[in-house]
Amino acid sequence: MRAIWKGSITFGLVNVPISVYSATENHDLRLHQVHSTDGGRIRYQRRCEVCGEVVEWGDIAKAYADGERTVVLTDDELADLPTERSREIEILQFVPSEQVDPIMMSKSYYLAPASTSAKSYALLRRTLEETDRTAIVSFTLRQRTQLGALRVRDDVMVLQTLLWEDEVREPDFAGIDKDVRISAKELEMASALVENFSGDFQPEEFVDEYQEQLRTLVEAKLEQGEAVDTEETFGEREEGEEAEVLDLMEALRRSVSAAKEKKSGGAKAASGGSSSGSSSSSSSGASSSRSSSRARSDGGSSSRASSSGGSKSKSTKTTKSGEKSASTKKSGSSTRKKAASKKTA
Repeated sequence: MRAIWKGSITFGLVNVPISVYSATENHDLRLHQVHSTDGGRIRYQRRCEVCGEVVEWGDIAKAYADGERTVVLTDDELADLPTERSREIEILQFVPSEQVDPIMMSKSYYLAPASTSAKSYALLRRTLEETDRTAIVSFTLRQRTQLGALRVRDDVMVLQTLLWEDEVREPDFAGIDKDVRISAKELEMASALVENFSGDFQPEEFVDEYQEQLRTLVEAKLEQGEAVDTEETFGEREEGEEAEVLDLMEALRRSVSAAKEKKSGGAKAASGGSSSGSSSSSSSGASSSRSSSRARSDGGSSSRASSSGGSKSKSTKTTKSGEKSASTKKSGSSTRKKAASKKTA
C-alpha cells in the first residue's frame, strides 16, 4: 500500500504522527467506450472554447464565475491557503459511537503510526476502545476541509470522512407521513419472517453477481470471439411470468413458509454433506455383500437380515441427521413388508 498523505493527529498538546492509506478500492471491471461499428477508442479532448486548441492538464486552472466576471485560481494560490498547508488531523470532540449517523459517512482511510509514534498511537487507539468513543476530527485533504470520525477497527485506527450537516438532504417526498394501520397479526408474521432471515453478518458470503457475470461474458468473448452465445454461457433465460397480486398477509405467509424451507434445506445439506459419502458407501457395500451371498438360499430371511442390519448401521452413523435415520427406517420397514409378502406367496 502507498501512503496518500502524511501528517499528525493532535488533541491538546498530544501529537501522533501518522500516514494515511486508502482503506477501500473499487472492484468493478474497468470498461472504456468504443465506436460500435469499428471498435475505435472514444477519447475526450480538453479543448478551449476561445482559441480552439487542445489544452494539456498542466495548463488547466480552476475558476469561479459570478455571471459577469471570472476569477482564475492557480494551483499555487490554492496550495498557499492556510488550511491546505496544514498537516494536522485535529480532534474536536470525543462522542459516543452510536451518535454518529451512518448516513453521514463517506470514504474510509487507514491511519498507520510513524516510526516515532508507536506509543502515542497505541495509547490513543486503546483509549478509544476502552471508552467506546469516536473522535470527531477536522482536517484538510485534496483542497477540501473535511469533517471526520476517528475510530478503531481490528487494532487499526480508521478515519472516515463525514458529510457536513447541510450536505445530508431532508426526506421531502410523499408517502412517508401517510397514516396506515398495521394489524397485530401482520406485525407477528413480519417478525417471524425477520427471524427466519436472521443471522450474523459475514461479508465474505456476499458477492457482486453483476461483476462476476460481466467477467464471464468478457472471458467468453475472448475465447469464442464476437459471436458468443449468451444462452450457452449463462443458460436459457426464464420467461417472466405475470406477477400474482397478493394481499399483504398472504405475501407474508408465503414468504415465511419459503424462508423456513430454505433454512431447513441448508441445514440438511450442511449436516449431510460431510458424512453422506463415507456412511452410504460403507453401509451399502456391507448390505449388498450380505444380500448377494444369501439371496439364493433364503430369500425372505435374507431380505429381513440385510434390511435390519442396514437400518442399524445407517442409524448409528447418521445420528447427527434425524431425517436420514428416519428415511432409513422407512426403507427397512418397506423391505420387510415385501419379504413377508413373498414368504406368504
